[in-house]
Amino acid sequence: MGWKELKEKKWFKIFTNAYILVLTIFVIWMAFFDTNSLLIHRELNQEIKKLEKQKEFLRAEIEKDREVLKKLSSEDELEKYAREKYYMKKKEEEIFLIEYEDSLKNKKNKNKK
Repeated sequence: MGWKELKEKKWFKIFTNAYILVLTIFVIWMAFFDTNSLLIHRELNQEIKKLEKQKEFLRAEIEKDREVLKKLSSEDELEKYAREKYYMKKKEEEIFLIEYEDSLKNKKNKNKK
């Protein structure tokens, strides 16, 4: 196939059109090389999705904490929480911690790891 025959082909005329060449180069530049390229936008969208998931998780944690704060606003609940979580006691009071065999086995397994 010679140069004249190639020039007469319809697809060759379309692809050698100056507007089509400039448009093709522009699209390739914007898609891959520009600072606002499609690749960067895709990465940023993934980051946004990740941050939105983290935001929802943190909102759920805030709600849990609010429930705990509401519960701890009464003095009886505060005392119960302090006794259970931090093993606090009143003066002249004794605390006995009862551990079952199952819990002792779990502690030994954790210490081995």
